[in-house]
Amino acid sequence: MGRELLQREQAITFVKDTFSTYLKNALNLIPISSPLIVLDGTGINDDLNGIERPVSFPIKSLNEQRAVVVHSLAKWKRVRLKELDLEAGEGIITDMRALRPDEDYSPIHSIYVDQWDWEKVILPENRNLSFLTQTVNDIYASLVKTEKEIESKFPALKAILPEAIKFISSQELLDKYPDYTPKERENAIAKEFGAVFLYGIGGVLSNGFVHDGRAADYDDWSTENDAGYQGLNGDILVWNPILNSAFELSSMGIRVNKEALQKQLEIRHCEDRAQLSFHQMLLSNQLTESIGGGIGQSRVCMFMLKLCHIGEVQVSIWDDHKKNILAEENINLL
Repeated sequence: MGRELLQREQAITFVKDTFSTYLKNALNLIPISSPLIVLDGTGINDDLNGIERPVSFPIKSLNEQRAVVVHSLAKWKRVRLKELDLEAGEGIITDMRALRPDEDYSPIHSIYVDQWDWEKVILPENRNLSFLTQTVNDIYASLVKTEKEIESKFPALKAILPEAIKFISSQELLDKYPDYTPKERENAIAKEFGAVFLYGIGGVLSNGFVHDGRAADYDDWSTENDAGYQGLNGDILVWNPILNSAFELSSMGIRVNKEALQKQLEIRHCEDRAQLSFHQMLLSNQLTESIGGGIGQSRVCMFMLKLCHIGEVQVSIWDDHKKNILAEENINLL
């Protein structure tokens, strides 16, 4: 078992090194350092759906001021772009490590989160669906190339991604499957096309519901796009035959500008957040336009190595009883 686990660790490293190299070259990204914790009350931490509790603790040397472990670096990266004085077309990438204690355990969810968090400076005229589409295509091409490298190194792991990714809005998907739940819609479209970019996630659809929750202050999910739908953000989904379901690898988007932020804060009834330091920087035009996202490292490794549980590619905390049951099924967590 020891040698088998070691070989798996080596394969995980190969996947991460290969994909991150392709991604950096495709998007012109510069690797940088990033925080595990940020100060509370600044608006910098990612609020995810707005209800998840961050890990929080007081800092003795700062007069008990509280810090929080990041959920992701969606907003921190945008401030960093300003501090690094990057030009349009230049971006940053970092190995993000986060804790999400409210995450529900499942074969694809852990309280420990590892992502390639990236952010790139864009021009105001790049705030459109065409630019978003091109960026998604560049990321997806990096995934396809990585999978082919994996097959070359490990012939038993056959490449299954289609050459092209399908683009569809969340409203179009609802129109296509009006009687399905959001997850059922994702499963149906991912199984049909193999790889899908589902865009416009966060705004209310024609049925009166959102496809999935999004915070008000990073992705732009409210601006009308070139296709006549709302939203300049979305998720990269692939069909995972091991799990027999759609499998999200990335959430990303063009970020809010001043107008979109004001609109989305109002829609979500959280206008009070406009007083936080991050939001004040954005509302006073101190931050550059940007596009960015997170790509799950463990998710990519799971998919590339054809594994069925996220605990097979990352070290986290699991219930001992569940670990024993999985071990009986020859699923050994790290």
